[in-house]
Amino acid sequence: MGFMAERAATRMGARQRYRTAARMQRRRSWMESKMGMRQDFDRKEEEPVEAAPPPPAAASAGAPEEPGYVAELERLAKLRDQGIVSEEEFQAKKKQILGI
Repeated sequence: MGFMAERAATRMGARQRYRTAARMQRRRSWMESKMGMRQDFDRKEEEPVEAAPPPPAAASAGAPEEPGYVAELERLAKLRDQGIVSEEEFQAKKKQILGI
């Protein structure tokens, strides 16, 4: 293929990609406006944003934080003790949580 033919093919491919992207953006905008998902940026009054509550403080300042799987294992042990979960199910889930 000659230089000019290759250049024309590259330009045609780029033009087609641009048209496809533009069509997808128009479709996305139309769908967002139809479903009411577009944000209205020219609002006259802004609603105050509430601050997220601070994370709960640790019981003792110097104690290291427990990993999340410890609480999950304790919860499963309680279920096992209550008879809701069998011993085999408990052991299988424990192995899954610990990655054994």
